[in-house]
Amino acid sequence: MSETGQPIATLFARTLFDGLSDMPTHDRLIVIDDGMIAQVRWHAPGDPLPPGTVEADIAAPGFIDMQINGAADTQFNEDPTADAIARIAAGGRKGGTAHILPTFITAPEMDYRHAIAAAEQALEQGVPGVLGIHLEGPFLSPDRPGIHPPRFIRPMTGDDTTAIGQAAGTVLVTLAPECQDVGLVKSLVRSGVRVFAGHSNATAADMDTAIEAGISGVTHLFNAQSPITGREPGVVGSALMRPELVAGIIADGYHVHPQNLAMAARLMGNRLCLVTDAMKTLAGTVTAFDLYGTPVRLDEGCLRGPDRTLAGAHLAMDEAVRNAIAMMNVSPAAAFKMASTNVAHALGLGGELGLIMPGRRASITLLEDELHAQGVVVDGRLA
Repeated sequence: MSETGQPIATLFARTLFDGLSDMPTHDRLIVIDDGMIAQVRWHAPGDPLPPGTVEADIAAPGFIDMQINGAADTQFNEDPTADAIARIAAGGRKGGTAHILPTFITAPEMDYRHAIAAAEQALEQGVPGVLGIHLEGPFLSPDRPGIHPPRFIRPMTGDDTTAIGQAAGTVLVTLAPECQDVGLVKSLVRSGVRVFAGHSNATAADMDTAIEAGISGVTHLFNAQSPITGREPGVVGSALMRPELVAGIIADGYHVHPQNLAMAARLMGNRLCLVTDAMKTLAGTVTAFDLYGTPVRLDEGCLRGPDRTLAGAHLAMDEAVRNAIAMMNVSPAAAFKMASTNVAHALGLGGELGLIMPGRRASITLLEDELHAQGVVVDGRLA
């Protein structure tokens, strides 16, 4: 396995959010063995800790970012390699992210195959925190492209479902269901791929058909998708009201109004997941870059194209958690679940990640009392 940092055997958390309870516990010693959590027990304050114990003000289940396009001056679309994924993962860890789905957006023809190959190589090399890949496009709606280059948007084909269905690891595909052959969507789902609706102009009836085909979620809720109107729920209404659907949401204060954030949290509960949609500016030095010919600039914490279209986000997961608490009016326990536990279940990884309890992978986010990330434990190694 690639080295994240030194392996640790014990972690002491003055406050522990385990991802299960709505209330934290205190003074907990987490015992780690071979990358797994072996024991969680109370440790009396003032008693000596085992040698080498790592201490944290707050420990929470390791944050999982299922939509991260770049970080650390690296954009996955610009550099679809395992080394680039490693840099993006390292950039995400600065904001407390333990695990990522590196996200490759709409690109020419079959370019996404290079991204799949890079993710598979990263998995083979044991790059810390990499779970698989998220393909956001090119199977989107030309009516809802967002910052995606419209000239590369196209319908999915049988060759696409074959290539994507054979990819290793956790695979998530965002597509516009109303623009795809429903049989191909079913084929993708049968192969084990998670399929979300996004960049979509689907009606509620289209979403009903998509749910029957196996679509299980919605990408960046409220953005680049059909909204709720008086006589048409659209993608947003379906996400809010259909219990079969989970959703990612960008809680940066730019993509979604705080009242809509709070509404989503109230209606969706454990079906709502925080994502960053981060670009290369996160944990980096660049403030402007080019996305397939479209200039993107960081301005007052927000990334936009020349026509003011939002172009991904400049957001870390610990900031998203703080924003969720402030804007959604949820508890820290609920915000941590949105950053980890809910995401693990959305990706079918609830048996491995998202909880701090014996038998789970030792992937833990460490924070100080003001909820700024202090470090990350990834499979038993301190990053």
